[in-house]
Amino acid sequence: MLRPWELNVAIERESAMAIHVQIAQQIISDIQNGRFTAGTALPGTRDLAKKIKVNRKTIIQAYEELVAQGWLVCENKRGTFISSKASSIKPGTATKSVSLAFSTEPIASNSNQTADRIALNADLADDRLIPFEMIARAMRHALIMCARQTPCNVNDAKGNLNLRLALMHMLNAERGLHANAEEICTLASSQMGLYVIAKTITQVNDFVVLEQLSNPRAREAFADCGANILNVAHDHDGIDMANLELLCVQYKIRAVYVTPHHQIPTTIRMSAQRRLALLQLAIQYDFLIIEEDAGHEYNFNNSSSLAISSSTQSKHLIYLGSLNKVFGASLDLGYLVANKAMIALCADRIRLIDGQADPVKQMAITELLNNGEIKRHRARTLKVYQARQAGMIALIEDELAEFVSFRAPESGLAIWLEVKPWIDMVRLQADATSEKISLSLASDYASSKHPISAIRLGYAHLSIAEMTQGIQRLKAALISQQLKLLRA
Repeated sequence: MLRPWELNVAIERESAMAIHVQIAQQIISDIQNGRFTAGTALPGTRDLAKKIKVNRKTIIQAYEELVAQGWLVCENKRGTFISSKASSIKPGTATKSVSLAFSTEPIASNSNQTADRIALNADLADDRLIPFEMIARAMRHALIMCARQTPCNVNDAKGNLNLRLALMHMLNAERGLHANAEEICTLASSQMGLYVIAKTITQVNDFVVLEQLSNPRAREAFADCGANILNVAHDHDGIDMANLELLCVQYKIRAVYVTPHHQIPTTIRMSAQRRLALLQLAIQYDFLIIEEDAGHEYNFNNSSSLAISSSTQSKHLIYLGSLNKVFGASLDLGYLVANKAMIALCADRIRLIDGQADPVKQMAITELLNNGEIKRHRARTLKVYQARQAGMIALIEDELAEFVSFRAPESGLAIWLEVKPWIDMVRLQADATSEKISLSLASDYASSKHPISAIRLGYAHLSIAEMTQGIQRLKAALISQQLKLLRA
């Protein structure tokens, strides 16, 4: 296709900003100032790379970022064009505290939001950043492979062997595990993994320990299997070891469930000392540690603790992870890592629940792991979510300082807000509903529904504009509390 103009891009090669980001920002600026309109064809990646003397992969990366966010569309065998949706973004939507980076403001609507309600309660990946073309390509390859195989089945309840090998390489390299393929099984989701674990290890009236505030899905899974749930205290370093040892003395503990990398819901990272102490207690009192590695993919301070399951004490360890925070529900995959005997028992349960895994999905994920696309996608979205976290923190500090306090989390896609004690949390929930926002209160994570003055605030699935509106609505709900108190 003939391009009637040349794209001139000014590159500052000494800038700390990545070149592909500079290119993307300039294209966005040209769209917003009216230079490029919907349907305008962009130069091919080879031509533009040659013109501005950069590697072609740099141009591809810039284009992929903009396609993923809706600024551009790519048409097979025709080229790359300005999206018809591009004109729906108005310049100058950043707040006074937040710089509007190109990667934080996708254009398309977010499926996590309704037309007029903002979900501050969800720590989800942003569907608008999902690289659908990349996924579609992998799925197409998987379908072709399945069509050529007879039969196209995953006979092993542990999952596709090539997928387990790909997961093994990722987990051993990134999280310090010592697993082999026979010590890994795959599942449809981490929730399925929780239930399989609970069903496999728990007998009626067994004692299972969760932190006082913990993942409600885990609490429900173990309770459904007849376990007695014991609650252990926790603080800014993680689980309270003295309290846990007291429980071990009083009861025969079957398992302790923790989320040490990004504690659900408080976002605290368990200290290395507490992790080691927990493992030592597990050996001493012979209980299992069920480690759900929430938030590992998104670590914002370049320091990461190895998983508890990196220990060679596999007899006492079950590791649970998923791709939920990477691709959301669109291409979720759960995985369990434990000793071979435990994985065999879990596989028997999986066979009863889900006798036929999805071979196309498993093959597609295997390809994305092996060719590095998942790693590259995580690296791209890490920058987006880090910018959004900074934006949300700035908004909280500007708008909510008199109502809440917090510590910036080191990882994960949520922030834990401790609310001033004079705020009535039951009324706040009602006022939030009136303001058309959804909140996740601390009581949602507790064993009882007694009000606790804290909120878990999701931000990664929200653009800056959506965050701003959501925080302003939350402020209005808190001010309503303030006015009611003054009238009393």
